[in-house]
Amino acid sequence: MLLVSVQHTLARLFRHFRPIQQCSVLYTATKCVINGLCLAVLLLFGLAAHADSTDQAKRIHDRIAGVHPDATVLTDMRDRIDLNDAIGAALIATLAPEFYSVTLKNFVAPWTNRDQSIFVDLNDYTATVIGIIRDDVDFREILSGDILYTGSGPGVPAYSPTSNAHYEVLEAQGADLQAVLLAGTQSGTTGVPAGATAGVITTRAAAKSFFIDGTNRAMFRFTLINHMCRDLEQVHDVTRIPDRVRQDVSRSPGGDSRVFLNNCIGCHNGMDGLSQAYAYYDYEYDVMNDPDGDNGRINFNANGQLDPDTGSRVEAKYYNNNLNFEHGFITPDESWINYWRAGPNQLLGWDGSLPASDSGAKSMGRELAHSQAFAQCQVEKVFENVCLRPPQDNSDRAQVTTMVNSLQSGGFNLRNTFAESAVYCMGD
Repeated sequence: MLLVSVQHTLARLFRHFRPIQQCSVLYTATKCVINGLCLAVLLLFGLAAHADSTDQAKRIHDRIAGVHPDATVLTDMRDRIDLNDAIGAALIATLAPEFYSVTLKNFVAPWTNRDQSIFVDLNDYTATVIGIIRDDVDFREILSGDILYTGSGPGVPAYSPTSNAHYEVLEAQGADLQAVLLAGTQSGTTGVPAGATAGVITTRAAAKSFFIDGTNRAMFRFTLINHMCRDLEQVHDVTRIPDRVRQDVSRSPGGDSRVFLNNCIGCHNGMDGLSQAYAYYDYEYDVMNDPDGDNGRINFNANGQLDPDTGSRVEAKYYNNNLNFEHGFITPDESWINYWRAGPNQLLGWDGSLPASDSGAKSMGRELAHSQAFAQCQVEKVFENVCLRPPQDNSDRAQVTTMVNSLQSGGFNLRNTFAESAVYCMGD
């Protein structure tokens, strides 16, 4: 009776196993009863561990790709976990097409528009970030590289600097972005000189959202939000020198200079000094016939190209409302300075090997991307995307610190950060 009872119990415990496995379990159980059940205990522990690794592999794949793995992939991932190589298992999951076409697309899409919405078409900004992650390119290149990813396939129109049709067709076709994205250069595709390229900053999609109209401060603000995880309020510092604050900023808003000294200055003293790097850029479009700028393009005033309103390479938008405070800073060129290297914002962790001032968007993008805040921001965003929550306790924060160190020492390979996050959140 004892033997029958053990067999019945084991059969219920392992009813989800294939018949041949169940048979093996029952046969082993019979032998274990004869030998004092000791082998049965070992068997139960072994099979439980095997089931755990299978569940963990499923969770990893679900978190990275958003879909269940097929049997072959699941087996490969489970085997890696059993060999204490959970990171290797997670990297297998990053080979799923859905990781690129769904997870990464939705991860990047909010960075490309002012509404921070995921409900936007695939574009050159999104595709370029996806390609950089796929190819394990140093992720800091998103703010300084001469890099652009386009696609290929039947019926896909060529990339156009005045249209997003290339990417819209790729998306409409359900293209496997892992397979079709091709690395290229902006300078060889869009006409922006290599020295003026600044990663996603100088893509058409970014220009359409952040260089359009205005004063180009939007590009700086959203770069800060998207890539350093801080809005202007969080870098507010009224102690920095205001000598780069432009003419359009009133020094006495509402007739009260205290508003400027205690509020406005705290953002503009740092932002205006850095956003000067964008002085030669604009998004040009036909305001009358194309009010949304769907057919516009990024423009960069290269050597010899003068803005008709300023008589220099500086775009006219840098002189908007110049009578608000005529004694304010008049932008002469694209040189920039980072006043936030001193004061409370030195805690953003600037790279001391880089100059605190330079010229152009490329070098300024490098200044931002080489900060500690940039690395921390990328890891926190990936953690929240994969684990479905922001870091919230000491264990989470310790894991984030570990992953930041790993990102910095591992060549800024963000695909590996996705893998590390998935392993941390795969469960025991």
